[in-house]
Formats: sequence, structure tokens, C-alpha cells
Amino acid sequence: DSDWAGGSYEKPPLRGLRAMGRVYAGWAVSQAFYREEVYLKLGYASLEDYLVEFWEARRTSADANDLLLMIYTWQNADISGNHIYNADLRKALGAIKARAIVMPGRTDLYFPPEDNEIEVAQMPNAELRPIESIWGHLAGGPGFNPEDSKFVDDALKEILAS
Repeated sequence: DSDWAGGSYEKPPLRGLRAMGRVYAGWAVSQAFYREEVYLKLGYASLEDYLVEFWEARRTSADANDLLLMIYTWQNADISGNHIYNADLRKALGAIKARAIVMPGRTDLYFPPEDNEIEVAQMPNAELRPIESIWGHLAGGPGFNPEDSKFVDDALKEILAS
């Protein structure tokens, strides 16, 4: 996108942001979400309308540098990357003493529950409780799917009551 200007843009690089919306859409929800045409149940007239009105709109309303930093964080965030744990992720996870219910979306393509299963095994007071949903990375997000929201709310009530 020629408007990108190496990150020092004067106007949003809309072509790049729209493209990111399209790419993100392919990973944010599951294949079943698209097969079952859930976007039609959400009121979109077609897949193209969903992609433009939801994903492109979400990305073009964001700052491009913020989105790049989000991706950078995904790639580089490491709770063990410090002088206390010296890149020993097992040790860092083992140091988490709080009770935790880790709730990935079962169909999350960005952060699959199999990764959380490995992490939770290292956490002494953690339980893996995937959200059984076709909403992928959006599973449990507020305002998307009432069943997912109830699942998360129930788990929060449970952990706060313990």
C-alpha cells in the first residue's frame, strides 16, 4: 500500500487494512462458521457483505501500527523471557499459583487449544476448559455468540466463588 509510508503515514493505508481484514477473516472464525453460513444468521446478505461490512470495517477503523504491534506481540510475548525465568517456559508457567480456567475456543486457528493443553499441564492450579464453538478466535468474545458468553460467564462465576 503506497499510503503506508514506512509506518509514518499521513492518512490510513486503507488498501493494506482492507487486505488485513480479508486475511484475518480466514483465520478468525472456523471453517464450520463459513460452511454453516453463520454470517447470514447475523444479518449479512452474503459472504462478501460479511467480509466488507464486518472484517474490512473493523480493520479500516483501526490504526495500522496498532495492528502490526498486535501481531508482533503474538510472535514475541514470552512470560519466561526475563532474568527470573531465563527462557524456561515450564518454570514460568509453574510459578503461576492462582487458580485458572484456561478457555480457548475449540476451533481457534490462531491459538489452538492443543497449545494451551501443553501450558496448562505446567500450571499447578489450572484447568483447560475449551469453549465448544465454531466461532474460532472469536469464541467467548463479548457480543458475538450468547452461548459462548454464557460459558465464559459461568466459568468466571465459578472461579470467583471458589
